[in-house]
Amino acid sequence: MSDVTGKKGFATRAIHHAYNPLDHQGALNPPVYMTSTFAFDSAAQGGRRFAEEEGGYIYSRISNPTLALLEERMAILEGGEAALVTSSGMGAITSVFWTLVKPGDEIIVDRTLYGCTFTFFNHGLERFGVKVRHVDLTDPEKLADEINDKTRVVYFETPANPNMRVVDIEAISKVAHSKNATVVVDNTYCSPYLQRPLELGADLVVHSATKYLGGHGDLTAGAIVGSAELMHDIRLIGLKDMTGAVLSPQDAQLILRGLKTLNLRMDRHCKTAQTVAKYLENHKLVSKVYYPGLESFEQHAVAKKQMSDFGGMIALELKGGLDMGQKMIDACQMIVRAVSLGDAETLIQHPATMTHSTYTEEERLKYDITDSLVRLSVGLEEEEDILADLDQALEIAGGGRNVSVMPKSA
Repeated sequence: MSDVTGKKGFATRAIHHAYNPLDHQGALNPPVYMTSTFAFDSAAQGGRRFAEEEGGYIYSRISNPTLALLEERMAILEGGEAALVTSSGMGAITSVFWTLVKPGDEIIVDRTLYGCTFTFFNHGLERFGVKVRHVDLTDPEKLADEINDKTRVVYFETPANPNMRVVDIEAISKVAHSKNATVVVDNTYCSPYLQRPLELGADLVVHSATKYLGGHGDLTAGAIVGSAELMHDIRLIGLKDMTGAVLSPQDAQLILRGLKTLNLRMDRHCKTAQTVAKYLENHKLVSKVYYPGLESFEQHAVAKKQMSDFGGMIALELKGGLDMGQKMIDACQMIVRAVSLGDAETLIQHPATMTHSTYTEEERLKYDITDSLVRLSVGLEEEEDILADLDQALEIAGGGRNVSVMPKSA
């Protein structure tokens, strides 16, 4: 459905924005520009482009027509002026921070971060004189107490990987902007279909496009969306000179393909995850379920305010702790033991020893990542098949059946 301003609906923009087949010999799908460099009409034209006196393409490390179309679509879907795509989610994050901060600056980040993001901040940026402080950003008053004139960036994930903590984007942005800090939100878990942080006051959005945006587990990519001014700086500093984290045209085309079905896939992920979360919440072996769509979830009201639906990610803890959780993971038959998320396949993993193993044990406990936590990325299989696999895996984990009957092919 189109909105009241006459802007095309989400799915229409994801499929059609900025591309007319009749401008490309009728090709329904955009061409993939397989080139590293671009020709100039003259030496003078080349000079003008390098001096930014004239638009146009120079070299694919800076820009490429296939990537440019993807960037236009990401910008309009997130509600930003411009976008930049990169070769991975970490490429997006590092390109942002190598542009925005310098030695002597401080950044404030939430208590819970994806493992590689945590490592980049605490074992990467800090080596170059940037102070990193972890603050519980689920409470805006704690940010107000901690932020100061040296704070350049406030960064968080919402929901957070892996424990699903939800941060009030609007409230945190207001506090951060009172000190002229830039607000950067990792929107990977939601995608722009479920949540648009820029509309809630954030300055930049980052994604691991590897996940829901691509949606098929066949690429790695990242995306950044924000103002045209910030995108210009990040492109020419963070991407071109500091990281070189350039996305390939082939992968850009795969993400463009993924965006065409993003709304359909997200609706299915959300619907099934809600059912799975309720099932797990009522299971006798499960001690805690972390899913924003459950009324028992601590930040359910905040999630309901800023998300149009609650996503496909679930975290849980079993009453038997770490040992039972690992037994459950090992007992899954159809559900795949693998990291990443947002794929068609349902994936299960153990954050403490996998995606968040870059934390020390002390750091995990300090930042709310327990050893017993299990993370589930709910896929697109039939709902009853996901539930059946979880049911038999929990039965085995609880001692009801012998795991020696495994594995069985799906």
